[in-house]
Formats: sequence, C-alpha cells, structure tokens
Amino acid sequence: MPICLDRESRPGLFAGADGLPENSPVEFHEPDPNCITIGLINNMPDPALQSTERQFVALLGAAADGIVVRLKPYALPDVPRTEWGRDYVSRFYSRLDDLWDSHLEGLIVTGTEPRLPNLRDEPYWGSLIRVLEWAEDNTHSTVCSCLATHAALLHLDGIDRRPLNDKRFGVFECVRVADHHLTADAPARLRMPHSRWNDIPEDALSACGYGVLTRSDAAGADAFVKERKSLFVFFQGHPEYEAHTLMLEYRRDIKRFLTGERETYPSMPQGYFDEATAAALTALRARALADRREEVLADFPTALAAATVTNTWRSTATHVYRNWLTYMCAQKARRAG
Repeated sequence: MPICLDRESRPGLFAGADGLPENSPVEFHEPDPNCITIGLINNMPDPALQSTERQFVALLGAAADGIVVRLKPYALPDVPRTEWGRDYVSRFYSRLDDLWDSHLEGLIVTGTEPRLPNLRDEPYWGSLIRVLEWAEDNTHSTVCSCLATHAALLHLDGIDRRPLNDKRFGVFECVRVADHHLTADAPARLRMPHSRWNDIPEDALSACGYGVLTRSDAAGADAFVKERKSLFVFFQGHPEYEAHTLMLEYRRDIKRFLTGERETYPSMPQGYFDEATAAALTALRARALADRREEVLADFPTALAAATVTNTWRSTATHVYRNWLTYMCAQKARRAG
C-alpha cells in the first residue's frame, strides 16, 4: 500500500486502517512526479471520523499502485464536535491554519450531516469557503464530497441545492455520459452509493459549465467536474464507502426514530440488501412502529445483513481515483518541467 501518512506530530493517526503498518516503509521523494501530497479535510461527525479516515486510506491505497501518496489530515475548527471529537482532531489532525502554507497536489473535502436549511448559516461556512478559495490557487485538483459539493456549488456559482422528499439512500445504477480522463476506461454502467437529503438540478450544472460524468435516472447527477485554476471534482455519492457503511447508517437512522430524534421511520436503502435481509428489516419496521422503544433495535439483523451486502462499486471507485492520482502526477511533472 503506497501511502505515506503524515506522522511527524501525530503518530497515532489511522492506526486502525486495514493493512497499513504502523511505520510505513514507503519513502517519499518530493521532486519525483510520482510522489504527491494530498490533504484530507475530514468534516464528518465524531462517530464517523475514524471510519472515514479508514475508507479514504483504503481507497487511495488501492488506487495508487506505483504512485506514492502522502496523506495529510486537516479539520475545520467550526464543525460541531463533542469533547472526545475536539480532543481527537487536536491530537491527530493538523490545524486549518497550517493549510495555508502547505504544498499539496490535491485536496479531498468530505461532507458532514446538514443541520440547517441554509448552508450559509452553518457554523463552518466561512472556514469551508476559505478552504475552497485556497484550493483553487494551490492545488492541481480538489475533490468535494456530498455536502461539501453542495457548499462549493453554492459558493462558486450560486447553485443552490434542493431538498428531497425523502433521503436519497442506497446503491444506484449510473451510466457514464461523458468522455473525461477521470472516467477513461471506466465501465459504461456502474453502481454508486448515495446518502443525502438534497440534490443539485442537472440543468443548473449545465448552465454554469459543469461537465456531468456519470448520472442515474433515479439519483440524478453522480459525478461532475469543472476546470477552474484547479480541476474541481464533485461527487454527490460516496465512492469511498465500505460494504457495510449504508447498513450502519440505516441502523443509526432507525435508532434515531426509536429514541425520538426523528419523527419518521427511515426508508430502507435501495438496491443494497438481498430479499431475505429486506424481509427481516420489513418485519423490524412493523415491530418498531407498533412498539417504539430503543430496545427494539436489538432485533436488527446485523449478522444476516453483514454477511450478504457486498461492495459492488469498489472497482469503479478505485479506477476513478487512480485516474485522479495520475492526473495530478502529470500536472506536477508538467509544472516542474
């Protein structure tokens, strides 16, 4: 796994990443075009901080294949966190102020759970916008995921998200609709997980010069790009997700219903569970609606679901991220020459 983790001051970071030794033997040579530094701004809520780290380390490691990637983590100071979360990011992540003088080839900005109807009212809006403006002038390419995508579109071109009637949740079949080096040699049809409450109209993207790369009849625009000073890459879905991520999110949402944190019972993720698991979950829903207590969650068929769900999107995700890494290597070589 050709990943160099930034361990100079935070040696415990990503210690739980599968297959990654505590002291990576990979050497990073700054002048080498095949050695690139990527920043990861992890905005996910506290319960998902470590799993998000693990997901991106695994995906970048699978995609690198001969490219040495140095991964540097950062955190926005304004994302609401518990005491544990604040302590964790202070010990294992670099401060956002450290980003401004950093040299990165690429940047990944994750989403987070929306809290307010207007993104401009989110507590981290100012910090996130400053990151996007910095990235345009200081990276070869920047990836925005889910809510970060919606925030970036609102800031860059005034494109506002529209709320959905229900959570867009599941694994959706998408088609490749444009030729681009990021999707070069990718399959014409692919599957991709989505988990979001809002959507971006495709006609608004086209009107503002964005190129849609993959789309779904059921989920809308999946991946799209815009060439600015930096190549901005946007995902409304989650290519980094692991096989069990949607299952764990669904279980969390059921718990929120049972404890009264949400009013409606969550919809089951589409295109994800097999028939036997779906039947067991339908029966659980009936029990939960009849007896709304947190104890009902003990009947969630975790073992059955975990044994049957599969990661049907990993090969495509790896391919797209491989093309992204290759693009940045080429840009580094070109500018060095």
